[in-house]
Amino acid sequence: MATKLVDLVYWRSMRRTGVVFTGLVIGLASIFQLSAITVLSHVCLGIMCITFPLRLYYKLLELLRWNPGIHPFQSYLEYDVSLTDKDTVMLVEEVVLLIAFAVTEIKRLLFIDNLIDSIKFVVLLYLLTCVGTVANGLTLLIGAVIAVFSLPLLYKKQQVRIRKMMRTFRSLVKKARNQFDSLYGSVASSAPSAPPPKPALPPAAAPPKQKAKSK
Repeated sequence: MATKLVDLVYWRSMRRTGVVFTGLVIGLASIFQLSAITVLSHVCLGIMCITFPLRLYYKLLELLRWNPGIHPFQSYLEYDVSLTDKDTVMLVEEVVLLIAFAVTEIKRLLFIDNLIDSIKFVVLLYLLTCVGTVANGLTLLIGAVIAVFSLPLLYKKQQVRIRKMMRTFRSLVKKARNQFDSLYGSVASSAPSAPPPKPALPPAAAPPKQKAKSK
């Protein structure tokens, strides 16, 4: 499955990737105007408008003795999509582990187990609220689909130029960090140091007592 996804993302089969990409974008864009149930129903009706006449055509050829009774979609019908017991157990374990990990992380962030991580989570939530005011989740999903199918291909074609730009960006970040460190060191060294504490004076000696005069 992972290999097939990589093949789709990198457009190794132009026809298959084009069909999947176009179908995803058109299907998601259709949900803007129609409900998901309506879109799914129209997709299924469109597929059956192709498969039903083709099946009737092959049935007619079979009745006329021009076809030995071959089903036009036999390969799709024989394609095994079932899971074995081992695969089912592994899939359920992975899903349970992911849910448990997500619940543990959210609980740790909400109840301030680590202050820095919770601050980062607050900043992320604030950025998500800003993004939510501009676009809804469906728009972000369409953008994510377009990015997944376009960015790997762009990186593959412009790999040398992108690497050069990344090296330039890293050098600029490193230079800015070095300048900040040197500026911080100069400010810290030029700051007046606190005067040393004065030594405590020894307590004054008590005057000697005069001896009482003898009578």
